[in-house]
Amino acid sequence: MRVRLGQLLLAIAAIWGLTGCASIGPPLPPELELPRAPTDLKAARKGDKVTLTWTIPTRTTERQRVRYLGKTRVCRSPDATLKQCATTVGEVAPPTDFAGKEAGGKKLTVSYVDTLPAKRGNILDSATYAVEVLNLHGRAAGLSNQVRVPLAETLPPPMDFSARVTAQGVELTWTGVLLQSSADSTRYGYRVYRRDEANQRQILVGEQSAGTEKNLSQTDQSFAWEQTYYYHVESYTVVSQTRKGEVSIEGDDTPEVKVFTHDVFPPAVPSGLQAVFSGPGQEAFIDLIWTPVGDADLDGYNIYRHEAGAARVKLNSELVKTPAYRDMKVEAGKTYFYSVSAVDQRGNESVRSEEASERVP
Repeated sequence: MRVRLGQLLLAIAAIWGLTGCASIGPPLPPELELPRAPTDLKAARKGDKVTLTWTIPTRTTERQRVRYLGKTRVCRSPDATLKQCATTVGEVAPPTDFAGKEAGGKKLTVSYVDTLPAKRGNILDSATYAVEVLNLHGRAAGLSNQVRVPLAETLPPPMDFSARVTAQGVELTWTGVLLQSSADSTRYGYRVYRRDEANQRQILVGEQSAGTEKNLSQTDQSFAWEQTYYYHVESYTVVSQTRKGEVSIEGDDTPEVKVFTHDVFPPAVPSGLQAVFSGPGQEAFIDLIWTPVGDADLDGYNIYRHEAGAARVKLNSELVKTPAYRDMKVEAGKTYFYSVSAVDQRGNESVRSEEASERVP
């Protein structure tokens, strides 16, 4: 039987196609879609609250983009190392617009706040935290890096916190807690902070130990006049650990107190005023000297003079910058009475000093 050329070619092509299909390997397993475990988990404790932060993984264990993200479990254990998430203290849902945010190439940071249990055991104990990011099927690639948080208790924030502007500075007072006794490895105290209304920067004003006295105070002298500030006090606990040294734990804060440092306080009153006549054979004058005033914002002095039974007059037209003055306008046979006041940079004037007198021969 004769076979046409076209039919022969079709047969050869069919055989070749079957041979090509036979070269395909076995089917690949489906992707597990397991998000990578976070490696940047951080913990910050304040009072009984522990704030955990980490970056949401955007890649799977197979280096593919995470398309569907499940919940994240927050794990806590008293053990030094977590092998698995045996105790879940909370869950964090994925962002609703996770896919859109991930496409923008930005890191997505999430946080969770855990409340420590009331009963914590030994003051030297710690808790271990980790997070476990799940896929849509509830499976995870493993735990994140692990962080340790000390469990020692902190004092409650002090009561009756108040602030008062005085000539010496901003006087801060509060009522602390009296402690019967404490372990040698632990000490308690309070820290006073000031916040500048202009730049919101927090500045540590000072510290006070807690436990031995109930009524505590701190005077802030590092501020600037005519400014608005906010003050608060936080308690703290310091635990001495053998291997890690001292660990400081922040307690809770008092409400802020607003203060406007309006300077209506005059400088100190000059003292030690002396009046000395120039002596015979010279042009008549009386020299005045006094002890300098040490106020940081001192701008100068005013000099006052009067005769017996007469009104007091100011001798200087501009502030005297040094603690000395020479009165050239004196007459023979008269007795003069002098006093000096101090003036600060905002124009606040002190009361006058005690008088000194001198007679011109």
